Amino acid sequence: MSDASKGLRLYNTLTRSKEDFFPIDPRNVRVYVCGPTVYDFAHIGNARPVIVFDVLFRLLRQLYGQAQVTYVRNITDVDDKINVRALRDFGDEISSGKLSLNEAIRRVTEKTADQFHKDVAALGCLEPSVEPRATEFVEPRADGKVDMVSLIQRLIERGHAYVAEGEVLFDTASMPDYGQLSKRNLDEQQAGARVAVDAHKKNPGDFVLWKLSSPEEPGWDSPWGRGRPGWHIECSAMSAAYLGEVFDIHGGGLDLIFPHHENEIAQSRCAHGTDVMAKVWMHNGFLQVEGQKMSKSLGNFHSISELLETETFGGRRWPGEVLRLAMLMTHYREPIDFSVRKLEEAENTLRKWKRAADLAPAAASQLPAEMVEALSDDLATYAAFQVLTQLAGEAVDFNAAAGGNMAAAGNDAAASLKAALLFLGFDVTPAKVDEDAIATAITKRLALTAAGNWAEADRIRADLLAQGIQLKDGKDPVTGERITTWEVKR
Repeated sequence: MSDASKGLRLYNTLTRSKEDFFPIDPRNVRVYVCGPTVYDFAHIGNARPVIVFDVLFRLLRQLYGQAQVTYVRNITDVDDKINVRALRDFGDEISSGKLSLNEAIRRVTEKTADQFHKDVAALGCLEPSVEPRATEFVEPRADGKVDMVSLIQRLIERGHAYVAEGEVLFDTASMPDYGQLSKRNLDEQQAGARVAVDAHKKNPGDFVLWKLSSPEEPGWDSPWGRGRPGWHIECSAMSAAYLGEVFDIHGGGLDLIFPHHENEIAQSRCAHGTDVMAKVWMHNGFLQVEGQKMSKSLGNFHSISELLETETFGGRRWPGEVLRLAMLMTHYREPIDFSVRKLEEAENTLRKWKRAADLAPAAASQLPAEMVEALSDDLATYAAFQVLTQLAGEAVDFNAAAGGNMAAAGNDAAASLKAALLFLGFDVTPAKVDEDAIATAITKRLALTAAGNWAEADRIRADLLAQGIQLKDGKDPVTGERITTWEVKR
């Protein structure tokens, strides 16, 4: 195998096969991942691609060097769902003239984008190299970077788009091999199935590049009238602006293959005259919650912030790194059943790893080669985690042989484990213990127990355990009174 591939193999949705990865330019490995549409707080399903492609970003930086990887993840801040949310949340202010719709939209997008950044940071994710916002790439830019209006104009000039009843539509029939990613051809696409059917379309599968805005709606000036872009053209513009006409990897959720990614490919290839948009297409699998499809009607729709900050799932709050590990315990291409049981398993596993890693005074300078090799096989996290579990066992055995001396030199397994955890986005800083807060929590729990409020008492125990504090109930040998002691378990 050529050294240029660094041993990395990735599953390419475009070819439905696992392939050796050879970057177009090893000095600048380029990755684009579809980011959030900021009309509402990100839900737990949105967390999966963010975490998966964060691991890919980390691995690519390890293999090719931090300065040689460009990771772009966009923010979609122009969308009809955002308009609806702004009217819902600020309708009275808009009606009374206190706010314009544009001001209301800005409030919605700023609030949700800020929460998204807070959430993904809690999940242990690195910031992308670039995070463009769609609204910054609608009109021609002073810096000359690709914009949506110019891209649409180019598609019209090349015979791949047409104007009809105020809209600009992509002509799918103008692209003979349209549908390669999803393996759908135009003949197989039934009118009304996942595509809008309108009389002004040449073909049922033709999709909107530009649509007119009413005076009350946000809009930009264009050769086709004041309007706003379609969803798909946004990513075509932003990826080209920072990664070029053809780049290495495009990622996102399985649900984006059609129509979003299929239409991105059509726009980009036809506008630039290229054979591909991205060499490799990666997609993470679907997520269920406790065996059911996540939906608000079933009451199992959970935002990331709810899981982090409230007790709506399993009766407790969950640390971000526990959510992260639970996501990575299933291979990224497989469906995942997000459950309390899986979170508890992740929490216990992480606690064991951290206790073993704490036996090393410092992290190793090099990552365990077996872990990097596992991740290089299409992000095989399960195999990588087996390496971590083996290192944890070796670290504990070494410590026992050294008589429990945590400062004993030579615990290479613990040092490698600590380096691996840090690389994977987990906090390896020794836990700080607030003894006063623990004493207050224990006193409150004892009072709840005496009152027979076992559910609330158990919640306090679980919250402390999530912080690495394990409680032990017993009796005072002298007075016979019920007492509770504690120890740090990581």
